[in-house]
This record gives sequence, C-alpha cells and structure tokens, in this order.
Amino acid sequence: MNKPATIKDIARQLNISISTVSRAMRNAPDVNADTRKAVMALSEELSYQPNKLALSLKQKQTHNIGVIVPNLDYVLSTMVKGIDEVALEAGYTVMVCQSNESFGREMVNTRRLLDSLVDGFIISVSSETKVFDHFKKIQEKEMPMVVFDRITPHLKAPSVRIDNMDGGFQATEHLIEQGYKRIAILAGPKNLGISNTRLEGYIHALNKHKIKPDNDLIIHCDFNQDYAYVATQELLAGKKKPDAIFTISDRMAIGAMLAIKERGLKMPQDIGLVGFNNEPFTNLVTPRISSVDQPSFELGKIAAKLFIERVHNSDMDHVEEILKPKLCIRESSQRIAPKNGRVK
Repeated sequence: MNKPATIKDIARQLNISISTVSRAMRNAPDVNADTRKAVMALSEELSYQPNKLALSLKQKQTHNIGVIVPNLDYVLSTMVKGIDEVALEAGYTVMVCQSNESFGREMVNTRRLLDSLVDGFIISVSSETKVFDHFKKIQEKEMPMVVFDRITPHLKAPSVRIDNMDGGFQATEHLIEQGYKRIAILAGPKNLGISNTRLEGYIHALNKHKIKPDNDLIIHCDFNQDYAYVATQELLAGKKKPDAIFTISDRMAIGAMLAIKERGLKMPQDIGLVGFNNEPFTNLVTPRISSVDQPSFELGKIAAKLFIERVHNSDMDHVEEILKPKLCIRESSQRIAPKNGRVK
C-alpha cells in the first residue's frame, strides 16, 4: 500500500519550500497565484490530506464536542439528534458517551473525551453524581461547557432544560380535575434535580386544590421499570391505596401499569396513571398512557447553539433557557370525556 502524500512530497516535486506549500494551501497573500495553482493541482493529483491532528494541535481547536449523557433512551437520544443537527451545520463533530447513570463511568468518559482533544462539553449528569470536581477541572481550563436536561446548581455554566415543576403540576392537577383524591408519585432519586422539581410541581398542585400531601404516597426510586413495578405493588398492597399514580418517567409508568393490571384494576375507572416524557410506546399500549411531553429535539438544538455561542463568549454562565412541557391526555387517566369527544 502506498504511503499517503505529505506536504514534503508536494514541495519536493515542485522544487519549492515546505513553508511556501503551506502558505499556498492557506491562500496566503504573499504566494504567487501560479504557484498556488500548481500546489493545489498537485495536492489534488496526489490525494493529499492534511494532518488533522497536527493542524488541531496548532490551532488548539478540533471542532469536536464531547457529549456525555446518562443513557441513550428515547428522550436523550432525541436531544442528542438535536445537538448533532446544529453542530453539523456549524462544522462540529459530536462525540457521544453514556455514563449509564454511573458516576465512575462519567469520570472515565470525561477523561477519554479530554484525551480525544474535544473543544468542550455538553453534559447531562448521571443520577449517581454528587461530586462535580471532574467537571469543575474542565471549567478551570476555560473549556466551553453547557449543561442540558439535568441541571445542577454545582456547575456554573450555560444551561437548557424544560420547566419540570410545571410538568409535575400539569400532570397532578389533571388527575385532581378527573376526580382522583389519593394521588401517589413515583419520584426519582432524591439527589437528582429533575426528580425534585417534578415532585415540587406535584406538591404545588395538591396544595392549590387543598389536598394535604401524604408522605406514604411519595415514593423515591430509580428511573427503572422494575423498581416502579415493585413500588406500585407495595402501594397497592397498603391499607390506604392510591386511586391514581403519577410517575416522573414513562419507563416507570410501564412498571406501574404492569403492577396495576396484575391486581386486576381497570384504568382509568379504578386507578389513574400519568407518565412523563411522552415516549412513542405510551400511545401504543392499552390503555394509552397520559404523559407530559417535552420538546426534546428543540432542547438539544438549543444546547448546541449555547455551546457554539459559549465558544466565542465566555461571559455566559448566567444564561438559562427553559422550555415549556405539554400534557398529552389519554385513556389511562381520562375519566371525564373531553369537550371535543377526543383524547390525544
């Protein structure tokens, strides 16, 4: 196999200096037009490709963005698609790593992306992350960083998220308006911001309608179908059973639905159910699951736009974009027929 052509090969064949070839390729004004034409013609003939790594080191820019996400489920993969679309248009390549909700893996991914010479990071923290030194060290190097979806007060960086409190409020108030009285919530880990803000929205809706929050109906568990199944089994086996359940993710809603069906309960007659994220399967199961929809693709696009802006402007740590969610009402919680006779 022939070795790839180098800038030295071009200089030798044209009997000019390496620096002249380099300046010609950069379209420097001090290079004769005929010389530049000859350089470009020969580089095309030899299929010359510049050493991108060397060029990146010289320019201190690779146009690679490191993206770290807890997983690549439907919601986060949709956000990553939004990031990639904007990044591609701006000349950036996206390098994606999953932490799988592991703090240790998140640190490993951070180091590996740094070794890959990324220009900066767009991150969504894992549910295990309680210490943020690995990200703060990146910021100390003045590398651009944007936080998306899962926001934390421990990192001062441009951020974009949905209004999780409003989403929790919409889901809970809907259940109240449908006549449910004992509404349970399957919340996520206590250290995770989105869990707490969706829980705050739930409590706010109860308080607004003068329903006293019951700690026995507030269950913290991982974003996991199996955990939600077990938690729902325990709720339904208790003395004071809930007549509705709000889960802060659709994966948890599926676990809750399996436990509800196992006990022979009917939705929405015996018990109501609302999830969060509006994943495609919520519209395919029976009954279809009501869920809070979030503009995931748009959120990803905004995250990338913030990153690109941050590259050129370091004074952006205060910037926070908040997008509004929308409740999609379906059969799992719809006791009262809608005015137009249709559910979404």
